Amino acid sequence: MGWEVWWAWMAGAIVLAILEVLAPGYVFLGFAVGAAVIGVLLLWGGGVAAWLGGSLSMMVLMFAIFSLLAWLVMRKVVGVRKGQTRIWDRDINED
Repeated sequence: MGWEVWWAWMAGAIVLAILEVLAPGYVFLGFAVGAAVIGVLLLWGGGVAAWLGGSLSMMVLMFAIFSLLAWLVMRKVVGVRKGQTRIWDRDINED
C-alpha cells in the first residue's frame, strides 16, 4: 500500500470536491480534478501507471500540473468576465 493506490487518489478527489461545495471559489475543485486524473491513470494501469507509481515525487509533480491545468481551464470558463471589476465601497478595517 502506498501512493500508487488508485482509490486513495479518488477518495482524496471526492473529499476535495466536498470541500469545494462547502467553501466555493474554484480552488479545491482544481485539486479534486488533479487527484481524479491521477486516480484514473493509476486505475487504467499500463506504462503510465507504472511510470507514475514508481516515484512519489513524479506522482506529486503530475498531480500539481494536472491541478494547475484544471484551475486554469476553470478560470477561463467560469472566471472573471472581461470588463468585470470589483469595486470596494467600504474597508473591512473601518467601523
